[in-house]
Amino acid sequence: MVRKHIWFTGQVQGVGFRWTARQLAQQMHLTGWCRNDMDGRVEMEIQGDSTTISRYLNELGSFGSIRVDHMDIHSIPVVANEPDFEVKFWW
Repeated sequence: MVRKHIWFTGQVQGVGFRWTARQLAQQMHLTGWCRNDMDGRVEMEIQGDSTTISRYLNELGSFGSIRVDHMDIHSIPVVANEPDFEVKFWW
């Protein structure tokens, strides 16, 4: 089990990125969250098996109008008993 903190840049706001991220994470039994940032990036924490997370990130960048130009990925501590993947909001 691993957890990654990721900043996505590219065409990632206004294209259904967060909702696609949530649906795909739930299908792959991954947990975490994502939210838009005010600078046009999307921030995410994702947790699960490292192989599944790699597959998830490859698939996420290939949906509809989503275009991921760069991912800044860092390993962070695992969160115990996280129930699901959620979309968060700044407000």
